Amino acid sequence: MKRTLLAVVAALVTWVLLISLLNFALRYVIAGYAAAEPTFAFTLSMQLARLAIAAATSLAAGMVAAGIAPRDSRAPSITGALLLVLFLPTHVKLWANFPLWYHLTFLVTLVPLVVLGARCLPADSPAPPPAPGAPP
Repeated sequence: MKRTLLAVVAALVTWVLLISLLNFALRYVIAGYAAAEPTFAFTLSMQLARLAIAAATSLAAGMVAAGIAPRDSRAPSITGALLLVLFLPTHVKLWANFPLWYHLTFLVTLVPLVVLGARCLPADSPAPPPAPGAPP
């Protein structure tokens, strides 16, 4: 249970840090992105880039969860579900700023992409040794 909690927390932290770094990179890579960001006046290519970094970040979060708790398939699902619960109010609040397809793509893919990321790790990778005094 402790390993599952650690996996979920680490995956969530990974998601937040990675999305922040990648969003920062978008400001430099896509012309006009930084100017569009305060008002959410994103072009189609900007919206697609935002969805792409969210997808990559969700996959990475799933890998982190599975890397920490390789025998517990609940950790990626819990992580994805928490992300969905956390982002639902934000997307409701920003509903008018983005097209329906954008909201649906982001929200509907959160849990599956985190779970898929967890499955990207080799299935035969050895589990870490148990903590001293932990039951086998």
